[in-house]
Amino acid sequence: MNTQNDLIRDPALALSLLTRLPIKIEETEYERAAQAAWAYPVVGIVTGTLACISAGVALMLGLPLWCAAIFAIAIPIVATGAMHEDGLADCADGFWGGWDPAMRLKIMKDSQIGTYGVLALLMTQTLRFGAILEILRMDNWIIPLIAVHVASRALMPFLMSSLPHARETGLSHSVGKISRKTAQQAACIGVIALLIGFALYGLALAAIGALATYVVARIAKVKVGGQTGDVCGASQQVTEIALLLALLASY
Repeated sequence: MNTQNDLIRDPALALSLLTRLPIKIEETEYERAAQAAWAYPVVGIVTGTLACISAGVALMLGLPLWCAAIFAIAIPIVATGAMHEDGLADCADGFWGGWDPAMRLKIMKDSQIGTYGVLALLMTQTLRFGAILEILRMDNWIIPLIAVHVASRALMPFLMSSLPHARETGLSHSVGKISRKTAQQAACIGVIALLIGFALYGLALAAIGALATYVVARIAKVKVGGQTGDVCGASQQVTEIALLLALLASY
């Protein structure tokens, strides 16, 4: 059970791992990285709030909806250092650019982006832009948008606990093995966020998010034999877009 002190320390640690926000953490705290993984969806509260504030300010300034949608995407990307987008691009390049797991992992580690990565970002960011543009037309869009940010990070710990490490280095490996209990706690936070944002339809969205994460996990297992930080980032992006599209389909 998480103590009251953990409820403060763990979100701060999760923010330091998943964003570029100036969070000061003692080096010894990172030894608890796996235990703190339950707080990954809490990071979504911060990024979702930043998205809503930036979109809201754009709208108050009289800017068109498409500008607000771009700000809602851009500000969280700045806050996270494009960590998840980079993971998606690396996975696209590696999974479909390599002939065997070793080559795929080598390509994923390369800082240069290839054709698959460019196309993956182009398609996913276009979908995100279009979805958020339509969501901003709704009367109540703030809580649903935050809920999607939260839920898209809620199953990352489950993926990390379910798959072995594909390599012996990297961010995901440094976090360590996440327990099933910690993964379940994170998933529960995601479900609660979706219920708050969408009432009972949130259960359907939770199922869709779980399916999206499962698809990424299965592809990663086949392509590289497990998970890496890039795979976790890709799962966040795919899950977020799946939830956004499912939300649009319900209206």
